[in-house]
Order: sequence, then structure tokens, then C-alpha cells
Amino acid sequence: MRTLVIVDAANVIGSVPDGWWRDRRGAAERLRDRLAGFEASGLPGHPGPAEIVLVVEGAARGVESVPGVRVESAPGSGDDRIVELVAEREPGRPCVVVTADRELRRRVEAYGAECVGPRSVRASTPQPRGERT
Repeated sequence: MRTLVIVDAANVIGSVPDGWWRDRRGAAERLRDRLAGFEASGLPGHPGPAEIVLVVEGAARGVESVPGVRVESAPGSGDDRIVELVAEREPGRPCVVVTADRELRRRVEAYGAECVGPRSVRASTPQPRGERT
């Protein structure tokens, strides 16, 4: 059973002051593209394969899914949509939520999800597909 990895886009993007506020949608697209590499490998400490879901809200709504990352545009609060996704998963399916939001962590842990901070994703994010350094 593949681990469900749900990424709080607003929280991960906002964890680094790199000018994301000038183009929230573009920042979400860049994060989505970097996350695609985790489908096969999983997250550090959570081996793959994994199903990666990026939850976006506000100005980032409308970002499209790509192979390896399903994008969920929250109709309201991104946190509420993340909690719904955790609660709706198959019983017994492992779930990791990427966020530093303490209240969101409390809510999803009540449904059995494990939480990791944005740094765990940012520090180990593979290069986007097709990009070389």
C-alpha cells in the first residue's frame, strides 16, 4: 500500500522568504514540480512509492496536476481540505502530512497521520524532472 503524502503548499512555500508572495501560483507550480521526484522514492524516513498530493488554496488555486503529483485546489481553507483527505483515506493506509502548522498537525494526528516539517521536504527535494544542475 503506497503511503499517502499530503503537502500543505501554503505552509511549505511560506517557510522560505524567497519572494513567493509576488507570484503564489508560480511558487506552487515550482513546488509541485520538485515534489514529482518523491513519487518513486518517497520522503526521507518514509520509503516509496508514495502518492503525493499537494493542497493549494487562495491565489494558488488552479495549479494543475502533473505525473507524480495530484494537486487539490481547496474550495475554502487548505487546512480543512487536508484534514478531509486524511480522514477519507483507506483504513490502515499510512499517511504523512508535510506542514509546520501546529493546529493542523494536531488535527491530522487525531486521524492517525504522521507529520513532518517543510524542511524535511525542502532539504531533500530532488531536481524537477528534466532539470540538471
